[in-house]
Amino acid sequence: MRIKEIIVVEGKDDTAKIKQVLNADTIETNGSAINRSTLNQIKHAHEKRGVIIFTDPDYPGQRIRHIVSDAVPGCKHAFLTKQEARAKHDKGIGIEHASADTIKQALAAVYELDQEQPTDISREDLIDFGLIGGVRAKARREKLTERLRLGYANGKQLLKRLQMFNITTEQIADQMNVIMQEENDE
Repeated sequence: MRIKEIIVVEGKDDTAKIKQVLNADTIETNGSAINRSTLNQIKHAHEKRGVIIFTDPDYPGQRIRHIVSDAVPGCKHAFLTKQEARAKHDKGIGIEHASADTIKQALAAVYELDQEQPTDISREDLIDFGLIGGVRAKARREKLTERLRLGYANGKQLLKRLQMFNITTEQIADQMNVIMQEENDE
């Protein structure tokens, strides 16, 4: 079963570690270089499914936690101690270094299991909607992601985000009808 909330982490290594341990979706802040687009995506995630902030127990991690908390009030928080996040033979500190059991324990205190049915959207649907593989696919994706507040996405990212936010084919069809009408009016 999948964790309901979307977990905000610092980077790809954290995402990889969490996905090894749990069935969960993540949003990466790309370190402390968190931008307005990422914050908007986190706000949308909070509205749709809830958010758990799970950053490293160091200064940059605390700074990111503070920035996200200020921009998106009401997020849940999961924590690791520096010792739990330290690599055995390395000076590095981070979620990616923590054991699977430690990560499970930190998140178990705050997460809920997702009871909703996952979205039925597929790659073939994106092709049918003209969102990948076509001449105007990029422009259509940009319009759709703006309307659904998903942030810029290439085709592969779009499918993942539509699934993450439980967007249905019906919701996409509604938006695509408007987008196609706009194209016809141009």
